[in-house]
Amino acid sequence: MYPTGGGTGLIGMWKAFNELRDNGWVSQKLPRMYSVQATGCAPVVSAWRAGSERGEPWPNPTTVAAGLRVPSPLGDRLMLRALRESGGGAVAVSDDDLSAAARALQVTEGIDACPEGGAALAGARELLNSGVISRSETVVVFNTGAGWLYRG
Repeated sequence: MYPTGGGTGLIGMWKAFNELRDNGWVSQKLPRMYSVQATGCAPVVSAWRAGSERGEPWPNPTTVAAGLRVPSPLGDRLMLRALRESGGGAVAVSDDDLSAAARALQVTEGIDACPEGGAALAGARELLNSGVISRSETVVVFNTGAGWLYRG
């Protein structure tokens, strides 16, 4: 579960997993990659749902997660390809849900989660509730920043 703005993190991880496999360091099936965006700025999710090869610029992007407020991601084509190749997908979550999930990580796990990290957890919860992922699977949720940067 990767909170996605411009896409370089997700693209880099998919590239690294492929290199690990190609060099014999990983022999099992590669992980499914999921892009998580905010409902107020979700060009990759929109393109994913439409089956497009690239995203369209998102008009009037709004979200409390500054790292997700990227209306025209530079890496849209590469992200969408990674999502397809990995058998993953894309999901959008509300600011209320991503903020609550960030707070849950802070309070229950002691992780200084940023809103983007909260988005990744909220996305995992949504995919679990919809049956896309199951409780028996191992899910890695990325927190890509520090929550204290948002407190002022």
